[in-house]
Amino acid sequence: MALTIVFMGTPAFSVPTLRAVVAAGHQVVCVYTQPPRAAGRRGLTLTPSPVQAEAERLGLPVRSPLSLKDPAEIADLKALGADVAVVVAYGLLLPQAALDAPRHFCLNGHASLLPRWRGAAPIQRAIEAGDTATGVMVMRMEAGLDTGPVAVTAETAIGASETAGELQERLSQLSASAMVDALARLEAGTLAFEDQADLAARTGRDPLYAKKIDKAEARIDFAGEGAAIARRINAFSPFPGAWTMIDFGAGPERVKILRAVAANGREGAVPGELLDDALTVAAGTGALKLLDLQRAGGKPMAAETLLRGTPLPAGRRIGEG
Repeated sequence: MALTIVFMGTPAFSVPTLRAVVAAGHQVVCVYTQPPRAAGRRGLTLTPSPVQAEAERLGLPVRSPLSLKDPAEIADLKALGADVAVVVAYGLLLPQAALDAPRHFCLNGHASLLPRWRGAAPIQRAIEAGDTATGVMVMRMEAGLDTGPVAVTAETAIGASETAGELQERLSQLSASAMVDALARLEAGTLAFEDQADLAARTGRDPLYAKKIDKAEARIDFAGEGAAIARRINAFSPFPGAWTMIDFGAGPERVKILRAVAANGREGAVPGELLDDALTVAAGTGALKLLDLQRAGGKPMAAETLLRGTPLPAGRRIGEG
């Protein structure tokens, strides 16, 4: 028997799960998403979230409250009579009254291997920290931040130069299949949960908080360790986009670095010094090779493509200005 579901999500990451839940035959009685945001150069156009756009395409009713703290909003949520709420990157705090609204509970699709990387930016922080694997988990939501017991886990490796954008796309598909699996188990009466404390003891994963990315973190300081800088670049690609200053001959300009890998350094090299003519950059320790870049107003391109028109010889320094 199909479940009656309220879906809650906002960004593109959530869309595959919404599609999968509908395709599995469940009845989505309402979709909650964040309100349309101002977009465009002057911010005059209100743009619906990716989840709202998909819900409307599927013919599903949409609600976009500013918060769920209003008792009237909770009453409206309860009145939907949902068996379960499916929450994937909704972006709004669910008070206890909202968590208690469905007949069963709220299930959350979270993009990390809990209890590691609770919080707002688990995909980016996993890459930045040098984790070799991550995944998605379906957990029962509770008042704490990503602290609920876990029901379904799907793991995947993190590639050596994989960006957050690429990993996010893969995890969005994993999240969709994991959630459908959890709902099938709930229908069958076999859905079981493991407390995160027990999960931590069994896996050796200590709780870590994935704090929201501050744009101030995005400027690259080559005085650090080369491999760590490369990971940060990949973690911040495509958003907010790590950047540095590069002089192509007409003065320093801000350039986004979209992908990098660790490289061998050279004794005596100064941080920011180009070690060759292929954008291998010396760091405080070791070095890194810049693979994909984007000049202001331009399109992303591979380093070799960029260098065809604007060569940067060994010995030049970047990051200054």
